[in-house]
Amino acid sequence: MTETLLKATGITKWFPIRGGVFRRQIGDVKAVDGVDLRIDRGETVGIVGESGCGKSTLARVLVKLIEPTAGTVEFEGVDITNLSRRAMLPYRRDIQMVFQDPHGSLNPRHTVGTIIGDPLRVQGTSSAREVKQAVLAVMDRVGLAAEHYSRYPSEFSGGQRQRIGIARSVILRPKLVIADEPVSALDVSIQAQVLNLMSDLQDEFGLSYAVIAHDLSVVRHMADRVVVMYLGHVVEQAPASALYAEPLHPYTIALMSAVPIPDPDLEQARSRILLTGDLPSPSNPPSGCVFRTRCPIAREQCAGEQPQLRELAPGRFVACHFPTAATADRTDGAAAGSAPAPGSAPAPTAAPAPG
Repeated sequence: MTETLLKATGITKWFPIRGGVFRRQIGDVKAVDGVDLRIDRGETVGIVGESGCGKSTLARVLVKLIEPTAGTVEFEGVDITNLSRRAMLPYRRDIQMVFQDPHGSLNPRHTVGTIIGDPLRVQGTSSAREVKQAVLAVMDRVGLAAEHYSRYPSEFSGGQRQRIGIARSVILRPKLVIADEPVSALDVSIQAQVLNLMSDLQDEFGLSYAVIAHDLSVVRHMADRVVVMYLGHVVEQAPASALYAEPLHPYTIALMSAVPIPDPDLEQARSRILLTGDLPSPSNPPSGCVFRTRCPIAREQCAGEQPQLRELAPGRFVACHFPTAATADRTDGAAAGSAPAPGSAPAPTAAPAPG
């Protein structure tokens, strides 16, 4: 039986919009709007979606870098939502984060040894000698040499900087690491190395991961379960194998169609779904289904009623009034010689990358 490590319920984060001479609040940016999330011990959950869908905001709420507008976060059954900074300190050992920008997340005035050892110093449980020994050990584990200890972040490549960030996140042997776009800023040739390193550390230290990405191919081989977000909402959630085999939500289907296939013949023959229009503003989301303004199968019901996340099969959740229709349209298009889904166009060079 699986053990729930982190459980988020009804997470909402709205940022106020202020205007006028007196800077009064005139609206809200609804970055995250009622998200439920569960991460089990030893599990990797992939959180995917376009830029601006609320993934990074959700990550920062989960690690309490920002406070939620509403909702609760439980870690090992303890509600940590409203804990003070001091009360939260013991939980910092168990919840760590890897940031997207491997340069901006490292203090340029501190050496690598100082950066990686800071979590141990903050916890105050180790002597200076023990901190240095632990830092050198974790540096070796992530592929950094001992002579890098006294160097500064500016002396390293992007891939090496991200290794520094990963070393900092695991030096306390946490139970959960939330990785926010850990490889999006890296060269493609380096991405696989970093992802493989994260997988090895998970096996060695028994980590649980929440890996945030805008590219479904990044989490394909790491995630046990995938959560798809759009405009602050979860629109689909499923085991990775099931989702990649048969996505049910039309937004997920569109994202999947934008993932490159490393076979020129298959890439040329397949259909891509071109979503029309721009991502709506999170300060003024559409009524009903948030995806309806770009959905190729949207109907009248979609404008008047917001679909709830419902379980269609064991472990498979989708927030769509017509998930069967979305799958049927995709299947019919493939059978008709890769014809595009209704409302889309076969534009392989213009299909939107999910980010």
